[in-house]
Amino acid sequence: MMIRQKFTTRRRTAAVGAFAAGAVLLCAAPAFAHVTVDPEEAEQGGFATVDFKVPNERDDASTTKVEVNFPTDQPLASVMPQPVPGWDVKVTKSKLDKPLESHGEKITEAVTKITWSGGKIGPGEFQQFPVSMGALPHDADVMAFKALQTYDNDEVVRWIEEPEKGKPEPESPAPVLHLTPAGDSAHGGAAAAGEQQNSGDGEQSAAGSGGGTDTTARVLGGAGIAVGVAGVAFGLTAGRRRAAQTSSST
Repeated sequence: MMIRQKFTTRRRTAAVGAFAAGAVLLCAAPAFAHVTVDPEEAEQGGFATVDFKVPNERDDASTTKVEVNFPTDQPLASVMPQPVPGWDVKVTKSKLDKPLESHGEKITEAVTKITWSGGKIGPGEFQQFPVSMGALPHDADVMAFKALQTYDNDEVVRWIEEPEKGKPEPESPAPVLHLTPAGDSAHGGAAAAGEQQNSGDGEQSAAGSGGGTDTTARVLGGAGIAVGVAGVAFGLTAGRRRAAQTSSST
């Protein structure tokens, strides 16, 4: 009776744990269903290749079109999408109210939208759409790209709400690229490289020290063996002399 009661208790505990884990996953699922950018950070004034990551959040429909709008108040001189197998890409440009200067040339129009269509993102799948862009603004902290996701059942999900500092994340947030001051990443990389080099030097030093210790041990070991052999030989010689003396005295 006691064994059956313990088994029932264990089954109940396992069921409660599984339910709690499932509830956590269900609560966290919407956070992973957003259209996002990868990486999430890039240097101000530099160039970056950004992947627009589009997951399918429907169980009974497939994504067939993705539109990404570029901020018109932060025009970029260069925007080039990388071909994605199975998808057609269309780049839309618009005239600028104020021309941009890039490498000594004036640019009068900039990319305002990229549309991918003709492909399919099935349930439980995601697709990345790489785009090379720059030069990124040098006087801004973020860039928001409003995106529209269209399903084969004609449903359109609008990821256009821009997050605000100090406020909860909106229900349908736009993909956001955070811009960091130029040089931070390079400095961190140099520091990491320096630490790695110092670590390597330490390892080499330790290896050298270990090699010296090993050589010393071998020399001492050889010397010990030589002393032992000499002792044995001396003992044999002494024994023979004593035997000879004893024989002659008798």
